[in-house]
Amino acid sequence: MSHVVPSHPAPPGAPPPWPGRGGRWSRTVRRFAAVAALVAGAALVGPGAAGASAAPPAEARAAAALERVTSFGANPGGLNMYVYRPATLPANAPVVVALHGCTQSAQVYSDNAGLNTFADRHGFLVVYAETTTANNASKCFNWFQPGDTRRGQGEAASIRQMVAHAATAYGADTARVQVTGLSAGGAMTSVLLAAYPDVFAAGAVVAGIPYGCGVDVVSAFGCMSPGVDRTPAAWAQAVRDAHPGYAGPWPRVAIWHGDNDATVAPRNADELRDQWTAVHGLGQTPDRTSTIGPNSTRRSEYLAADGGASVVEVNRVPGIGHGTPVDPGSGAEQCGATGTQHFIDSICSSYWITRFFGLDGTTTPEPPVDPPTEPAACWTASNYEHVRAGRATTTGGQVYAKGSGQLLGLYNTFVTHTLKESPAGHYVVADSSCP
Repeated sequence: MSHVVPSHPAPPGAPPPWPGRGGRWSRTVRRFAAVAALVAGAALVGPGAAGASAAPPAEARAAAALERVTSFGANPGGLNMYVYRPATLPANAPVVVALHGCTQSAQVYSDNAGLNTFADRHGFLVVYAETTTANNASKCFNWFQPGDTRRGQGEAASIRQMVAHAATAYGADTARVQVTGLSAGGAMTSVLLAAYPDVFAAGAVVAGIPYGCGVDVVSAFGCMSPGVDRTPAAWAQAVRDAHPGYAGPWPRVAIWHGDNDATVAPRNADELRDQWTAVHGLGQTPDRTSTIGPNSTRRSEYLAADGGASVVEVNRVPGIGHGTPVDPGSGAEQCGATGTQHFIDSICSSYWITRFFGLDGTTTPEPPVDPPTEPAACWTASNYEHVRAGRATTTGGQVYAKGSGQLLGLYNTFVTHTLKESPAGHYVVADSSCP
């Protein structure tokens, strides 16, 4: 797929994924990354940076008690390990590994994402891995660095050692280990699912990137936005190459992405879907669709070949940007806090992720299921934004609707069209026929 530089610069993104160790970068790239890191860091310091009250909201003041684990193995990636252990932890408890986003910490992720609510309710251990500025100037997991994304190496190996320690120190069940994360943590979730499919039974990627997309800082920015379009087979091969000879079973994968994400383009949700449905030998048309939560998040499910539970699901959250969807409150399906940026009041994603992982222990009926086609959705945007969101592709400076192949015109921010999506991944021009 060829790319043409748009006539208008892309909107500013979140913290850059540039490394703090390893690799040789040109002076230009270093300066660009350093400036971007400072800008992004200012955007992520939390409330108060944007004129909010200096006093944090009450929900942000009750920090969960995390246990610091100082020795859990060789730790080749130089990460920190923290554990949230419920007051009552059953024997052989499941484990959820949680990975924070750029500029965040284990404590920030623990206090806002809402996972601890369900750890208390259902009795599982949460392992919070944390990276540092020694690894990455913006405290991003190095999801694009080959030395950190390969089996047995770097940060990925450190997180694997945390899981092994959880089994020996807390009696955790190694057959029920899951992983989830936001942004760079979501991209590292993809890494762990690919590099250690024998360790992680399932994962949930929130605003993340497919495995094998970026191999250095320059390509990583392209993966974030506008995103990279590859065939399902090519994406799946990248996963298989991460652990050659592995014959399965492959992890189940839930994908969460905000429709208005200006940092990691929403098309990454489509590429992640393509990657993991192909790994499981499935097509890219969902078996069933539904809407969930208080904001009608659109869920698409791809069922196992034997017709059992969904092995891949995509959750498209309407009206939100880059972050973890939360829904503060004490209701059964509520969780989380908005005490810092990138935790967005919307839907409690941790409730649905816990459910997808099979950790809720309930038999509550599923939401009503729609026919096995995506609900029709309409999008009005510039050609540049359509490409960035994965609704169109660009070749030779022209833009084409994904699926139908209809010509939309030049790749720039000045030509605007309305596209209608139905079924999933198939877009047609609907300038005058969409509500």
